Amino acid sequence: MQQLLERLQRRLPDVRYSIGDAFYWSPETREIFYVANAAGQRATWSLLHETGHALLNHGSYRLDFELLRLEAAAWQAAATLASEFGVLIDNDHIQDCLDTYRDWLYARSICPRCGNKSIQQSDACHYRCFNCRTVWRVTPSRFCRAYRAAQTTAPASLTFD
Repeated sequence: MQQLLERLQRRLPDVRYSIGDAFYWSPETREIFYVANAAGQRATWSLLHETGHALLNHGSYRLDFELLRLEAAAWQAAATLASEFGVLIDNDHIQDCLDTYRDWLYARSICPRCGNKSIQQSDACHYRCFNCRTVWRVTPSRFCRAYRAAQTTAPASLTFD
């Protein structure tokens, strides 16, 4: 992985690569964190994926679906970058990674009262059921389990027909 790191640093001199406890992109510091002792294809693929975020200048997101779009775009950029470096990223691995976000998004979208699937509202932490009109709040963290807390009244920013 060291050779790939050196090539990536030459390719993206404005991005800093730093040792961390996980692979992730920090848009605030334009820094990619990686696990130093990680080895194998998955580590290589993770490093290329995080570099994909950097290449695309990904920043924050407001809605859950935006995160899924950012992740898919970063994997596409990683695949392009990988071919430039003679690496092949297994598409099943990409889809498995994206499935974790799809599953997270799906779990957050289930109404805690009737089980209907709904979409997130303009307020990033709220969903509203199309069936029973329940409004629920979800945690803003993508690293937490999909915890859904139903509210008895809608937030002021939500309007009902």
